[in-house]
Amino acid sequence: MRFPIRQIAPFLAESSSCRSSTSTRACATTLSNPTSSYSSIAAHTPKKEHGHRQPLLRHIHTTNNYIFDKHAFASSNQRNNKIPLLQSQKQQKQQTSSFSCSTLKESYDYIQVEKRSPETNVAGGSVGLITLHRPKALNALCDALFEDLIHAARALNEDDEVGCLVLTGSTKAFAAGADIEEMSKREFATVYKKNMFAQWADITKLSKPIIAAVNGFALGGGCELAMMCDIILAGSNAHFGQPEINLGVIPGAGGTQRLIRAVGKSKAMEMVLTGNRISAEEAREAGLVARVIDSEVLVEEAVRMGMEIAGKGGVSVVMAKEAVNAAEEMTLSEGLRFERRMFHALFATKDQKEGMSAFLEKRKPDFTNEN
Repeated sequence: MRFPIRQIAPFLAESSSCRSSTSTRACATTLSNPTSSYSSIAAHTPKKEHGHRQPLLRHIHTTNNYIFDKHAFASSNQRNNKIPLLQSQKQQKQQTSSFSCSTLKESYDYIQVEKRSPETNVAGGSVGLITLHRPKALNALCDALFEDLIHAARALNEDDEVGCLVLTGSTKAFAAGADIEEMSKREFATVYKKNMFAQWADITKLSKPIIAAVNGFALGGGCELAMMCDIILAGSNAHFGQPEINLGVIPGAGGTQRLIRAVGKSKAMEMVLTGNRISAEEAREAGLVARVIDSEVLVEEAVRMGMEIAGKGGVSVVMAKEAVNAAEEMTLSEGLRFERRMFHALFATKDQKEGMSAFLEKRKPDFTNEN
């Protein structure tokens, strides 16, 4: 039997924790014609090892425009079986490099960037501070501003001296929303084909923690941007809201999805359907923000917290962020297993040895962020 190539894709999407069902599983076999849009699928039941089925499609490797799994098959000839790659290696390389950015620009049009370092020399102990700077528009999030933001955030994320990022705006507005004037001129075909706002989610792909220091208005896209960060600290004058319903649209960058996870369905529905704002204290009580701080010292307090985080073991900080974020997309049992594996992995790092030794010796640990 022959299948369209689109039916093979689910086999390539299997995760490393792929589970075998009690029924026979299908694995892709060697293609006689790699350029064809069709392939043969051969049924294969994994051999049991110590009473457990051997998982399929784990540790996917790529070579010569093929995908294969060197562990999925029991026999040597099966181990050499291959499946044509749906995307060329050149495309994959382009996708990978598009998220890579090693250095900051000398200047940006709509943001200001600086690195704050602690008084004592700590490996990776600096904080990257990004300030949205479009004052005449209350930091409305136009495309150019977001391009600046993503570029700088990626560069700081790759900087070994930086262990945490802080994102803030002005005292009057963190970000008053997306740029309405810019959006109003667009048609459905344009926003759909360009997948409008999809690039905003690049902020969530950064491995280092991001603290949002929110003063003033965080409305629409501004509230959504704050929710993309890992910790939200609110100034006493902060206001949060999703007023898109007043414009005849709905939130488009996470307002209906991340907000419900933060404040629950009922409160999220109220905010999204009425467009009403909530104060900093209401946001704290609802669970949207971690703390409310005096507006005048908010940024300094956020930087201080950033330095505290950056002073921890870098590998454990990144893993902690990954584990907590994974909880939103996993069942409890899957999340607990993932957490244990991350915990086990840290025993391969020098920071684990240093941290536990320092505790037993009653001294401050000297983390080096080394494996």
